[in-house]
Amino acid sequence: MKIKCLIIDDEPLALTIIKKHLENFDDFEVIHACNNPVEAFNLLAHESIDLVFLDINMPRLNGIEFIQNLTTSPYIIITTAYREYAVEGFEHDVIDYLVKPISLKRLMKALNKVSRQVNLKAESLKNGKLKTLGTSKRTSHFFVKVNKKMVKIHFDDILYIESLKDYVSIKTIHNDYITHYNLSAITKLVPEYEFMRIHRSYTISLNKVNAIEGNCVQIHDKMVPIGRNYVKEVKGKILNGFVA
Repeated sequence: MKIKCLIIDDEPLALTIIKKHLENFDDFEVIHACNNPVEAFNLLAHESIDLVFLDINMPRLNGIEFIQNLTTSPYIIITTAYREYAVEGFEHDVIDYLVKPISLKRLMKALNKVSRQVNLKAESLKNGKLKTLGTSKRTSHFFVKVNKKMVKIHFDDILYIESLKDYVSIKTIHNDYITHYNLSAITKLVPEYEFMRIHRSYTISLNKVNAIEGNCVQIHDKMVPIGRNYVKEVKGKILNGFVA
């Protein structure tokens, strides 16, 4: 199955270079190339896109604002001439950050990251028989690859999930598991009515929260910080009794 790509960049030369580079990779297919983010929003509303190459500095809406307003969840690779946006980009779980001019070698490294995430998700879906939220039968677990073997993890055992750059640590009642995922991807695999992203580095099990102190939640003996962009939603959901 090909990974469907959308390129968003207001520089014609940048669009051409990325499209030309992608012709070298059989697993990636450019579905559309847009020179403004508004057009891209309309495309994403009607097309299934797996991967977006996104410029930062664009008229009307910049790349970070575009990510913040997305209602879908494609993988994002930022492409820009400005290194200073890297930290902010990774706070929004972009899969990679490419500084122009983009070489074929550097692009290949980014595409390998995408392929790993796509394959890991497909493998989990296959082995864990995960069902999407809204199906009539509730899935109780998923499988993740840990030290070259697939390990079953029950949702009810998970305390929280912590980002470790290209890996995550899944903290459960009994053990810790390190697996090659990013936090955004693995958060999509757990039930959204039981789990919540509360920080750029943490997703928690809502019903494992023992207390809230300042801008932290206590889960067992761990104080997990709440990101400033999440505070209102997190406290509202916990304190108003929406936890299952």
